[in-house]
Amino acid sequence: MKRTHLTALLVVGSAVLAGGSFLAGRHTGDDGMTTQTSAGSGTSSPEGRKVLYWHDPMVPGPRFDKPGKSPFMDMQLVPVYADSDPGSSGVKVSPTVQQNLGIRYATARRAEASTSFDAIGAVQFDERLNVAVQSRVAGYVERLAVRAPMERVRKGQALATIFAPDWLGPQNEFLALKRAGVATDLVTAARERMRAMSIPAELIRLSEETATAQARFTLSAPASGVVAELGVREGVAVTPGMTLFRIAGLEKVWAVAEVPEAQAVRLTRGQKVKAVLQADASQTFEGELKEILPEVSSNTRTLKARFEVDNKEGNLTPGMLLRLQVTGPTSTRLVIPAEAVIRTGRRAVAIVRNDTGAFEPRDVSLGLDLGDDIEVVQGLKEGEQVVASGQFLIDSEARLRSALGGTPASAAAPAVVPASPAGRATMTYVGEGKVESVETDGITISHGPIASLNWPQMTMGFGKAEARAFPDIKVGDTVRFEFKEGGPLGYQLLSVQRLPSGTKQ
Repeated sequence: MKRTHLTALLVVGSAVLAGGSFLAGRHTGDDGMTTQTSAGSGTSSPEGRKVLYWHDPMVPGPRFDKPGKSPFMDMQLVPVYADSDPGSSGVKVSPTVQQNLGIRYATARRAEASTSFDAIGAVQFDERLNVAVQSRVAGYVERLAVRAPMERVRKGQALATIFAPDWLGPQNEFLALKRAGVATDLVTAARERMRAMSIPAELIRLSEETATAQARFTLSAPASGVVAELGVREGVAVTPGMTLFRIAGLEKVWAVAEVPEAQAVRLTRGQKVKAVLQADASQTFEGELKEILPEVSSNTRTLKARFEVDNKEGNLTPGMLLRLQVTGPTSTRLVIPAEAVIRTGRRAVAIVRNDTGAFEPRDVSLGLDLGDDIEVVQGLKEGEQVVASGQFLIDSEARLRSALGGTPASAAAPAVVPASPAGRATMTYVGEGKVESVETDGITISHGPIASLNWPQMTMGFGKAEARAFPDIKVGDTVRFEFKEGGPLGYQLLSVQRLPSGTKQ
């Protein structure tokens, strides 16, 4: 960075945000600054109001103990009275301004809060009820009783007729042994052979009654449901182990819902739910959480929860939508309206109206999101009033950006700047930032907020005691630095330490 740029940054950074301590001590005939040494707190206005200090409303950080012209703007310093000090009693806004800003208030209150929530689940077959119908012999499909998938079937209903020529030989042998009157052991052995070949007992009985071998048999549905899979057609050949039908049961179905991570952690297996048909709210069903699938969607950050829903009447079919009402424990929590919270990314702040009618920012710790309300775990007490709307307008009206964006109301107010430089003790300050440029007489650093000086995040130049100081510091380094007032650039570096890469500021 050029020297002229460093000088410009110095003037803006140090004068506007540091408070211009050395400028505040000057008194010339032009600026109108008085030369009295008494503290501002001992001064009273013509109206009898006690003056605490003077400040520039456009640069509210620095405070002065005497009236005069602002070192930052072409205007006179404004007094801050004891009955309206933003550092001690918060920000005060007149009732007229409050009405114009449309400020609304809410009270921190105790409320019964439940962890219950609703989720939308899609109906699916319960795969544990699926039944496969297979062929145990080579043969041909002579006739199909069920010709299309998704047909409903009842237990014992005929599905198809199979012709199995391989079963004729064992049956004829068995019948011949019975006619020959051989020993009972041989007849029994022939019967066991047919059973080993998976010839149905009903077919064996029929062949004994008619004395004729039977090669045609009927496949029946082993359970009620729908034909989810149809693997054959009439006339096709079948082989042992071939799946001809797959029947899906409907006595119970699954409702699979995608649940956000924040709510999924409150689910427990066996939790009861009430399922309401999305298309007809009059139809309700009882359900139970069976499984939380160990898979998180990278796009929606949700987990799939599988609920088992009773469907004895058969009114639910796959693809329907159910609204699942998941019930959870109820407890008493301290809540405020969600709109009353200002989220900055790292902090959550509520603007509190204190007993004097002034406003002060308060850091709060948040808990459960309860829709329109939100739980406050720490930072507020029951009965305290918070601003529900107009928080940012209060900030703009009072011009207290440093108070709202810097320290909470419980922090100590910055000290009043003495008018004389000799009255200020030599202090050192610490900051962290990124090196933007390195020159012979100084280093330019983009640093974070420095609370001890009421500085916000900015980029400015710092002087070096000598040209050879800090030889290892390079452009782009993340550093922690210590500095003090003084030097040709206004602030002089005392030490600069390089931080490990990836350090957050």
